[in-house]
Amino acid sequence: MAEGQIYKIHSDFYYIDNGADTFECKVREVLKKGKEKILVGDFVEFREGYIENLIPRKNFISRPAVANIDQIIIVSALKEPDLSFQQLNRYIALAKYYKIPVVLCFNKNDLKFDKQLKNKIHDIYESLGYEIVYTSATEHKGIKAFERILKDKTSVLCGNSGVGKSSLINSINPELKLRTKQVSEKTLRGTHTTRHSEIIKINETSRIVDTPGFSNVKFDFIMPADVDLLFDEIAKYRDDCKYADCLHIHEDGCNVLAHISEIDESRYESYLAFVDEAKDYKERVKYEGRKIEHSQKNVHNKKIAKISEKKRQSARNTLKQKIVRELDDEN
Repeated sequence: MAEGQIYKIHSDFYYIDNGADTFECKVREVLKKGKEKILVGDFVEFREGYIENLIPRKNFISRPAVANIDQIIIVSALKEPDLSFQQLNRYIALAKYYKIPVVLCFNKNDLKFDKQLKNKIHDIYESLGYEIVYTSATEHKGIKAFERILKDKTSVLCGNSGVGKSSLINSINPELKLRTKQVSEKTLRGTHTTRHSEIIKINETSRIVDTPGFSNVKFDFIMPADVDLLFDEIAKYRDDCKYADCLHIHEDGCNVLAHISEIDESRYESYLAFVDEAKDYKERVKYEGRKIEHSQKNVHNKKIAKISEKKRQSARNTLKQKIVRELDDEN
C-alpha cells in the first residue's frame, strides 16, 4: 500500500501527494462510517484509487479543518482594516487550544498608521514570547524575513479577510497567482477569495495551507474555567486562587486579580469576552447533557463502524412496517 498526504479535497474526491506523483482517490465506505473525518493535511494509506487507512495525525484544527500543521502564522493589517486586538487574541488563543506554535505577521507596513501601535504590539506580544515580523506585500518589505519563517514547514495562514495573506504568498512566488481582493471602501473589510482548504507548495522547502478563513471563531466549545489556560500571563497565577473554578472576574481571593496590573488591558478584555462565550457552552451542556455515542465498536479485537442509535431505531421501524404490510397482505 502506498502512503501520501491529502493536499486537496473536492466533492468526494481526495487528492494525494506521495512526494513524486499526485493521485485522485475516494474513501472506502468503512472509513466514511468511522469516527475520524479525513482532512486536508492528513497522511493516508491508499491503493487502486481508494483510501484504505488514516495515519494518526500529530495535530489538527477543526475550523477550518486541516491536519498536521507545523505552525500558524497570524496575519494582521496595521491599517485597512484597522488592527483588532481582540481578534488577534482570538486567533492566538485558538492556536494555544490546539497546541500549535504561532508567529505574528503584521502586514501593510507601508501605510500611515499610529506609530504607537508598534510599541503596543511589542509591549504585549514580545513579552509573551511570540515571534513578530512586519511586512508590506505591495512594497516587498519584510518578505525575506517572512520567507525564512515559512522555510521547511507546513504553515497555516489565518487572519481577517483583506489583511493581505494571498498578496504575501504571491510576493514570494508570483507564479502562484493566488486570488486577491481589495478591502471594501464602504465596510472597510475584505471578502474571502478562497473557497476550500488546499496545501500549496510555495517553493522546494515551504508549503502553506490556503484556507477559506477562520471566520466566526468562538469559544463556545470549552468550559469557562478553562479559558484562562489559553492566556499564559493569566494561567501562571491561576493555581494560587482561593477557588479552583475561579473565573478571575470579581471573586474573593483571586490571585489573577491581585496581579491584574501586570496583565495588558486588551488581553484581559479578550479573556472576559471568551469567558462569556464559554458560559453559553456551559449552559448548553447543562441542559443537553454530555452523553456521547461512540461511532466505533470492538468485534473480535477489531474496530468496526457502529450504527447510531437513531439509525438503528429507524431500521427497526422500517422492519416493523414491512412485517405489518406482509401480515395485511396475507389477510
